[in-house]
Amino acid sequence: MDRRRQQRVFVDLPVRIWGLDVHSRPFTQAASLRTISGRGATLQAVDAQLKPGDTVDVQYEGTKAQFRIVWCGKTGTPMQGEIGIENLSAEIKLWDIDVLHCAVAVGEG
Repeated sequence: MDRRRQQRVFVDLPVRIWGLDVHSRPFTQAASLRTISGRGATLQAVDAQLKPGDTVDVQYEGTKAQFRIVWCGKTGTPMQGEIGIENLSAEIKLWDIDVLHCAVAVGEG
């Protein structure tokens, strides 16, 4: 059974992320969005060591918002470098994509 509360859409969008890693050292890096939903996303190509509960700032096309990390891909697995994030600010939408409309259009809704 799928635990997801919202539909996901697969994308490949460049973003910039920054925050503090697990050693409380500041980092900034380029990453990319792999999936998006109404409140969250999956980032890939993340090199910083992060953990669930941490927060990161994400910037896409000049707009930025703060996200909480909800899961991290395990080291040594195909999901290494991926993190699941949830938007902490309902007022800020980074992507102008109607996720439900996109999912219905491709037959997933």
